[in-house]
Amino acid sequence: MAVVHVAVGVICDDQHNILIAKRSADRHQGGLWEFPGGKVESGESLVEALERELQEEIGISLVPEQCSPLLKIEHDYGDKQVCLDVCWVRGFRGQPEGREGQPLMWVAPQNLSQYPFPEANRAIIDAIMASAG
Repeated sequence: MAVVHVAVGVICDDQHNILIAKRSADRHQGGLWEFPGGKVESGESLVEALERELQEEIGISLVPEQCSPLLKIEHDYGDKQVCLDVCWVRGFRGQPEGREGQPLMWVAPQNLSQYPFPEANRAIIDAIMASAG
């Protein structure tokens, strides 16, 4: 089974809230909340992939100098294996909007655990809490 390489952005606003998006019901892990991002295409760097995906999905441009690695996660869902390269995005231009019809929400880090996320995202929430602590 091929591993899907995904660039993930933990997008933080000036009030330290984190942007989450709801996955559409017809997708893998549909109906759950996630941190925005998407597949890394062949030949793309992690930052290039994240920049492209955030523009496509939520209409923002990240500031590369304010993008830094948070953690890397490998997870096997049984029907799909993923490698998540997760970055802090502390600077961006534009106003986030769900360009694919997905709801978006700004959430305080301590409230992230109140939302249902895919299993692979638990380590991301733990890392956010550790750095916010």
